[in-house]
Amino acid sequence: MDISQTLRGTGVAIITPFRSDKQVDFTALGRMIDFIIAEKAEYIVTLGTTGESPVVSKEEKADIIRFTYERVAFRVPVVVGVGGNDTNAVVKELQSLPLEKATAVLSASPYYNKPSQEGLFQHYRVLAESSPKPILLYNVPGRTGRGLTAATTLRIAREVKNIAGIKEASGDMQLCMELLRDKPEDFLVVSGDDALALPQIACGMSGVISVVANAFPGDFSNMVRLCLQQDFTEAKKINDRLMPSYDLMFSENNPAGIKAFLYEMGMIENEMRLPLVPVSEALQEEIKTYLRNQ
Repeated sequence: MDISQTLRGTGVAIITPFRSDKQVDFTALGRMIDFIIAEKAEYIVTLGTTGESPVVSKEEKADIIRFTYERVAFRVPVVVGVGGNDTNAVVKELQSLPLEKATAVLSASPYYNKPSQEGLFQHYRVLAESSPKPILLYNVPGRTGRGLTAATTLRIAREVKNIAGIKEASGDMQLCMELLRDKPEDFLVVSGDDALALPQIACGMSGVISVVANAFPGDFSNMVRLCLQQDFTEAKKINDRLMPSYDLMFSENNPAGIKAFLYEMGMIENEMRLPLVPVSEALQEEIKTYLRNQ
């Protein structure tokens, strides 16, 4: 399987809906999956940061993964988030979670520990050796406290088998351009920043793993496809229309912002698990107004 082609386009970092009793809302999850696929997003990424993976138990993770496979029914690829700051614990998850139907694993770099670049390299080397599926690196220093440099990512891409690509969410355009210039041909590089997806695809990225596409999978996926076809004039028209939603979704917290949108759209209950809480009343009103004017 050529991951660089299979995961080209828009992947949706799907939320994990909760009921008012804070249990996983599988009815709403099924509704979300069907909506995303019907609107023609290219693939689904479950149990990422947007899926509130830090507050989902191992048993719930297994249930969510199995439910997602069953509901998706091979209509689109599924990528599963498996990461953490204890390398051995991540290895155990890779070996115990039901990954048999996954196309790839998305693994965020270790948070809080702040390892050196050599530590990051060794972390991913061990994960790659243990994983039953190809791994996508996830560089998000705003959350983890330590970013992968372009040099480290390129070293991993060249030296570590079973690492298929990266979700690049550093926001550092120079780093991204260096990575795109020097990467192996079949190494997938996708954006992890909705607001930067258009210029990053113009620089050579193969798509985006998106939060915004939970709410606007049709428009956002179409914008990305236009970018990949080099039709930036038409892509910009869609992106310009969506830009206010990017600010609203991320101004307080992700996934609180996207859950507020989906609640107003009637897709889910507006529930999160602590330490996350819903957006402020003022922001909720702004979101309601934005949607009313669409």
